[in-house]
Amino acid sequence: MDHDIIVYGTTWCPDCVRAKNVLRKVGVEYQWIDIGKDAEGRAFVEQVNNGMRVVPTILFPNGDTLAEPSNAELTEKLGTLDHNR
Repeated sequence: MDHDIIVYGTTWCPDCVRAKNVLRKVGVEYQWIDIGKDAEGRAFVEQVNNGMRVVPTILFPNGDTLAEPSNAELTEKLGTLDHNR
C-alpha cells in the first residue's frame, strides 16, 4: 500500500507507539509528526479534536482522521483504503 498517511503524536505516548507498530506490521509507510516539537501539527490535532490534543491522530489521504484508534479500528480503516485504490 502506498498512502500518504500522517501520524500526529508524541514520543512518550504508548498509543502512538502501538499505532505505528500496526502500520509497520501491515507495511504501510507514514509520515510522523511529533506535536511536542511541531506547532502546526499540534494546531491540526487540536482543530480536528475539538481543541484537545488527542494522540495519535492519524490523517488519511482522503482527509479522514482517526483519533486514538484501537488496533482493530486502524486495521479496518487501512483495509478500506486498500480496497478503494
